Amino acid sequence: MNIMRDGITLREITPEDTDQIIAWRNKDWVRSNFVYQSLFTRKSHENWYKNKIQTGLVKQFIISVSVDGLEDMISVGSVYLRDIDTHNHRAEFGIFIGEETALKNGVGTKTAELITQYGFHDLGLHRIYLRVFEDNIRAIRCYEKAGFRQEARFQDDVFIQGKYRTMIIMAMINSQDRQKDCE
Repeated sequence: MNIMRDGITLREITPEDTDQIIAWRNKDWVRSNFVYQSLFTRKSHENWYKNKIQTGLVKQFIISVSVDGLEDMISVGSVYLRDIDTHNHRAEFGIFIGEETALKNGVGTKTAELITQYGFHDLGLHRIYLRVFEDNIRAIRCYEKAGFRQEARFQDDVFIQGKYRTMIIMAMINSQDRQKDCE
């Protein structure tokens, strides 16, 4: 399944994407924005794929962008909905852009919009939430542009590399579901 709009394509991840995922996720500047900061290995990613993606607990996609003057798309990162809870109709959003050339040009915002639309319309989710470090200002702005709103702030929530970091919880509610509740 592919999801496309505005020069961005989301393609379902395959086992063949393992090496690229590991390379992106192990970049220091990517890893620094995740709670789980250990280096990814082939084994850890294969376990993730087997236990999360193949079981339906996670829907993960490769983000590809079109480049001016080229017909081909260039893969730049990954986005996912994890811990999909079909009873409560919610999931957690996650994204990482592994190519610096794709930063600061709206790829993250457009991708967030695409994956939340997919979550609401195709998966029937009511609520999509995310966790972001308070000091990741660029990501917070991106999420706000995509429609996420801050719900909570957890002071000194995690202890990473010798210091406490504050976590922000943001979420988006499917407004069409809310209209159904009122009818």
